Amino acid sequence: MPVRLKDVAQHAGVSVKTVSNVVNEHPNVSAGMREKVRAALLELGYRPNLAARQLKHGRGGFITLAVPELDSPYFAELAARLSAEATRRGYLFLLDITDADPAQERLVLSGMRAHMVDGVIFSPLATSAEEIAERTDDIPLVLLGERRAPTQFDHVAVDSVAASRAMGEHFLEQGRRRLAAIGREVREGTASVRLQGFSEAIAAAGLDLPPERVVTVAGFGREEGYRGMQELLALPADLRPDAVFAFNDLMAIGALRACHDAGVQVPQDIAVGGFDDVREGRFHVPSLTTVAPDLGTLTTAVLDLLIARIDGSTAPPAHPLVPWSLTVRESSAAPSG
Repeated sequence: MPVRLKDVAQHAGVSVKTVSNVVNEHPNVSAGMREKVRAALLELGYRPNLAARQLKHGRGGFITLAVPELDSPYFAELAARLSAEATRRGYLFLLDITDADPAQERLVLSGMRAHMVDGVIFSPLATSAEEIAERTDDIPLVLLGERRAPTQFDHVAVDSVAASRAMGEHFLEQGRRRLAAIGREVREGTASVRLQGFSEAIAAAGLDLPPERVVTVAGFGREEGYRGMQELLALPADLRPDAVFAFNDLMAIGALRACHDAGVQVPQDIAVGGFDDVREGRFHVPSLTTVAPDLGTLTTAVLDLLIARIDGSTAPPAHPLVPWSLTVRESSAAPSG
């Protein structure tokens, strides 16, 4: 028998109205009460009756994009492109910001945050492939990102290994020999994949990447890039890098500022590269060398897969790789002399 709102209310020790308010995301519920009810919803496996809601409210035709943050220029641009294309195809577009919170990402996977939507595009950050594989909700789902993902779902990604290898090869072609990286993460994810490709390029050249030249970060913003570059610049002369690959453009921009503040010239003393090709990097001084994913192709691939699933496709899960290019700008020009 399906779990009812009444069952959840009894389990949580609250009123049915409170549960209804949480399910419908009304603002007049305290944070503590909201978490209590959500825990009960997950524990009992409650699923919204979407058909009944569509009949009641006359709504439908929604697609949700669930991402860790929207203050990242990459996710903001991606959301804008997906929204425009979804609208062109006749769908209304919703955003779900998870804050990279494991509990919120689990709600996305469980369908608890997918009210009245026909499909979900999900870029997980805090959820493992094993956790995603346990998903039982039947709302069509397409995964985004370079993190390892279960094969039973459609998954659109950039070949970050190949792209990051190309960044390393570019630095080496410019005569750089002491390469470094900013962005190693505490748990395996996108940055780990980028480190793999970068390390492969260095190893192929017969060089090494000592652990002192790979900076672990707690986040992926400008501040982490700034502190990471400070850490690298403080290394002894024989370890100090002459090229740094930050695993996204925001960290690379922070790294450029740290070089400026330390009186280190870019690219004369040190080259810097990033990943994502956000607009801010194009107008920075110096302009930022970066890996540029083809967001137009990504947008089309994601929506093609998702809408096909919405329309009832039972084709085997697809895992397309999106094209990318290495865009060389001022921050990695050949060293003088």
